[in-house]
Amino acid sequence: MPATHGSLARGASAPLPGTLFALALTGGMTLGPGEGREVLFGRNRPEVHVCLGEDDAQVSRHQGTLTHRDGRWWVGNVGRLPLRLAESRLLFRHEEPLPLGTGYTPLFIGGTRGREHLMEVFVTGPETERPGPRHTEVTRPPRVWVLTEQERLALVVLGRRYLAHDPRPQPLTWRQTAAELAAVQPGEGWTDKRVEHLVNGVRVRLSRDGVPWLTREEVGEPVGNALNDHLLRALLASTTLVPMDLALIDAA
Repeated sequence: MPATHGSLARGASAPLPGTLFALALTGGMTLGPGEGREVLFGRNRPEVHVCLGEDDAQVSRHQGTLTHRDGRWWVGNVGRLPLRLAESRLLFRHEEPLPLGTGYTPLFIGGTRGREHLMEVFVTGPETERPGPRHTEVTRPPRVWVLTEQERLALVVLGRRYLAHDPRPQPLTWRQTAAELAAVQPGEGWTDKRVEHLVNGVRVRLSRDGVPWLTREEVGEPVGNALNDHLLRALLASTTLVPMDLALIDAA
């Protein structure tokens, strides 16, 4: 595929299900399924099929391999730096390869000075699996959870670093959250126990509705801030909380 090929995020088609498309800035290739078939990618253009980050010495000359076995495509990493897949999953050097699902998969490798090099991968499925255009359909709204005024205010304070786009946010502690709430609403009886009770109530409701990683059993010990971190990220991803909610602190 030439470098001018459009993004694989728009989809790809091939007569044979399981056909692999791999594309970077410099171009890419297409390969049908077949046991043992491989696509090599990395910085060394003469010795790989897809050249990735050729002007960045932090990318390995042979960074990784796409291999077809057992009826599906797998991605493996042989480079010095990890590959980043969906949901920030990191694949390290010589770890067991990960299977690629049908459809679009972006793969990222970090470079020098904060650069990010992208290789797009698309695996075709049966034609019946390809979604058609839905230009005129009504947009499906995200699942937004109902919060009481007290729950929303407590969560906004607890997660204000997330709402303020801190690059590495962490939830406030129960004590910090209660202290800030007491400062903006003196006389309302804010304590760390009350904050914990309100937030845990929201977390239990979301967990019952199927949101993952909100229980100790799912996260495992030591829990630390993980439960509140996952809760806040779920509330932001669903737009239950949005940055404009920070104005609630001033209003209070």
